[in-house]
Amino acid sequence: MYFADFYPRFLLTRQQHSQGSTNATGPANAAVMLLLWPESDGLKLLLTRRAQHLRHHPGQISLPGGKIEPEESAAAAALRETEEEVGLSASHIQLLGSLPLINTSTGFVVSPWLGFIEQKPQWCINTNEVDSLIELPLSLALSAQHRTSLWFERKAQKQLLHFIPYQGSLIWGATAAILQQLAEQTTW
Repeated sequence: MYFADFYPRFLLTRQQHSQGSTNATGPANAAVMLLLWPESDGLKLLLTRRAQHLRHHPGQISLPGGKIEPEESAAAAALRETEEEVGLSASHIQLLGSLPLINTSTGFVVSPWLGFIEQKPQWCINTNEVDSLIELPLSLALSAQHRTSLWFERKAQKQLLHFIPYQGSLIWGATAAILQQLAEQTTW
């Protein structure tokens, strides 16, 4: 999928989804960046593999992001965290909009932001936070044939979990749920 195909779909459905209800409880306390850039074979999406020594979600595949600091907007937090984790200055990222808030099973209410850069930069990974990067084809993330959803029971409540296998790894949890939201919003 290329930017000219993707962006109008995102814009046309953004207002509809942002006014709808979400399952989020309370204001966002974390923000993430869905960072896109064009390559010859289509748009790519940046994912990170979290460092193994981190307290929350060690080794898991995630989107760049983290906690929202006091007096900081969710968008500013997503931009700051992206710069801290992969070395990309916020001034290079064009914010395209946001997706609905999402609750995580660990108590975070996440605000996902969609950003675009004109070309792939030279990444500068912060090894204190990030083990490695994954450049996921957006078409794969949006394709229903690559996504799986299963119901699980946790704490006497049923919960729908999303999964995307990719190159021997499994994208799941909040990251896969956010990608599911993006797919639902942009697939007609």
